[in-house]
Amino acid sequence: MRILLVGATGLLGTAVHQALTERKHDVVTVARTGGDLRFDVTDPAQVAELYRAAGRVDAVASAAGHVPFKPLRDLSVADYQAGVTGKVLSQVALVREGLAHVTESFTLITGVLAREPVVTGAAASLVNGAVEAFVRAAAIEIAPQRINAVSPTVFTEALDVHGDYFPGMKPVPLADVARAYVRSIEGRQTGQVYVP
Repeated sequence: MRILLVGATGLLGTAVHQALTERKHDVVTVARTGGDLRFDVTDPAQVAELYRAAGRVDAVASAAGHVPFKPLRDLSVADYQAGVTGKVLSQVALVREGLAHVTESFTLITGVLAREPVVTGAAASLVNGAVEAFVRAAAIEIAPQRINAVSPTVFTEALDVHGDYFPGMKPVPLADVARAYVRSIEGRQTGQVYVP
């Protein structure tokens, strides 16, 4: 399959890229500052241009999305807007613009905070829940194209940086998260939220 991988240069994107290339897929990598194609998917105009540059693909895998972590009292309207733009609207744009360019499926990224909130994670809980709700809603409208989400907890390989935000939560190895992407892309289910 020819797969467009967005957020390809990050920690998760690198693991997903490896898993997909090991399975002999043709992966076109996308990131703001690296990869085969350089686009900022938080800008809807750039998402449209990305699809024009990439051409027809079988699947899109999104491993990109930034959300601020702050105590609830310190979160500003701008912080919430940054989270919604960075993780929700960017991925919605990948689907909306991609419907005419993607033959099989979309796999989006969400996270554990949609169902298990933590202190400083209100913005992340909000946007992850929104992504998951969008996936379920889109699935009933875009058939025969499929859409799923991958919802990991904190990565084992990122505990040193992010572990304090997820006290007591069991970390997940990046290889397990990448396998969830493979399941979404190569499988036949739609409207699913895979929890690796």
